[in-house]
Amino acid sequence: MWVATVLPKPAPPVLSVLTSSRNPKQNSFHFRFSYRPLNFKLSATKQQQQQLPEPKAEKKNPSSSDIGWLPAFPHVLIASMSNFVFGYHIGVMNGPIVSVAKELGFEGNSILEGLVVSIFIVGAFLGSVASGSVVDKLGCRRTFQLDTIPLILGALISAQAHSLDEILWGRFLVGLGIGVNTVLVPIYISEVAPTKYRGSLGTLCQIGTCLGIIASLFLDIPSETDPHWWRTILYIASAPGFFLALGMQFAVESPRWLYKVGRLDDAKTVIRNLWGSSEVETAIQDFQSVIENNGVNVGSGWLELLDEPHSRAAFIGGALFLLQQFAGINGVLYFSSLTFRDVGITSGSLASLFVGLANFAGALSALYLMDKEGRQKLLIGSYLGMAVSMFLIACAISFPVDEELSHNLSILGTLMYIFTFSIGAGPVTGLIIPELSSAKMRGKIMGFSFSVHWACNFLVGLLFLHLVEIFGVAPVYTCFGSVSLLAAIYAKYFLVETKGRSLEEIEMSLNPNFSVRDKRP
Repeated sequence: MWVATVLPKPAPPVLSVLTSSRNPKQNSFHFRFSYRPLNFKLSATKQQQQQLPEPKAEKKNPSSSDIGWLPAFPHVLIASMSNFVFGYHIGVMNGPIVSVAKELGFEGNSILEGLVVSIFIVGAFLGSVASGSVVDKLGCRRTFQLDTIPLILGALISAQAHSLDEILWGRFLVGLGIGVNTVLVPIYISEVAPTKYRGSLGTLCQIGTCLGIIASLFLDIPSETDPHWWRTILYIASAPGFFLALGMQFAVESPRWLYKVGRLDDAKTVIRNLWGSSEVETAIQDFQSVIENNGVNVGSGWLELLDEPHSRAAFIGGALFLLQQFAGINGVLYFSSLTFRDVGITSGSLASLFVGLANFAGALSALYLMDKEGRQKLLIGSYLGMAVSMFLIACAISFPVDEELSHNLSILGTLMYIFTFSIGAGPVTGLIIPELSSAKMRGKIMGFSFSVHWACNFLVGLLFLHLVEIFGVAPVYTCFGSVSLLAAIYAKYFLVETKGRSLEEIEMSLNPNFSVRDKRP
């Protein structure tokens, strides 16, 4: 996988929630809502989908800039360094794998070359599974710092490797660290960011991944002439881990985790510094309501994923990542260098660089649109764009009126696919899963969802070229386009919008067992 997150859409619950009103004298929220339980049937009407009202528009002061995101930004930026590491390790082995194989004695063995790349995914799968329990016990900050150990050691072991075993262990350790971080970063951002800016700040995950990929591809270019350059770029890969460990010493802890473990004063301080003094009492009341109804303070076990409403959120998360991967992102990336070669761009690193820039442009667009247009619209538009791109490439290959035109359309379709993926399917999935998860099970639901992601990632990477050999590129790309269409349809009819609502507000609306006490006098 190279862009971390996205989405398949299983049927989420249909919320019919909630009106919130503030009593100016008491500075508290009153929630009124009803809930209709939804079995796992893809049957929701448009009327049901629209029962969740839009958040009230906020009054804007034209004379002042909106900088409510600024206090949380440095902390989110530090966390996004993890995604930079992720992106760097995605791209770092693209160019030098041939040099690595030659120097370590397995040149020409495609199985071992593939193992060096794919062992990363095995480690990431295990890291994702383990991450939920670690985050629940240690909190986000300490988990970030602990996780830098396998990231740094793995990079150093890989850089100085003199045997196949050493490079495999190094890549496995890096994957283990990446697996934890891909779960941890969306959780941290969703719990630290102010509600109004949660989507935009969450997009920094995608931007960090893009910048890591671009950095690694730039540094990969000398590997085409220097057979030992791969050691240098793997040594460089250890540096971000040190910066992350140091930066997290100055970052805040999630206020929700602080409240859960009984550190009330610390939680209030974080809320006051990041969200504003006016939000402290309201946020604490919401935290308390969720804990009283869910028992967050008593911990959680993996078997609770089988209980409602956690099973629904886990199903949604797993399905989102299933659809994301089978919409073909990794297959397209794998095949993109061959597509560029057809039009004379013979450098694999240069071709990948074009793809990385298209991805970065889409992520910047998502940064602007996420909280403006909402998650649902971005997903629909993203998947429709991906479907059109796949069908365009399939037509260009199947009906080549002119060879040069066919190649140019293939390039256009590839870049359009990457751009539209990174504007919605990439960033939204990692963000919306923690938004739909309960405070009690957020870490474990994210861990389960990302384990599905890594498993599907591995399957697509394993089977893609084999399917292309059997059926050809056009039919495989047509299947990718069809899955993208299905994902767009699901987003239209079965996904609820989470823009502009606090995590507690979303959780209360989704939980049929939630009892709300009227706080009015």
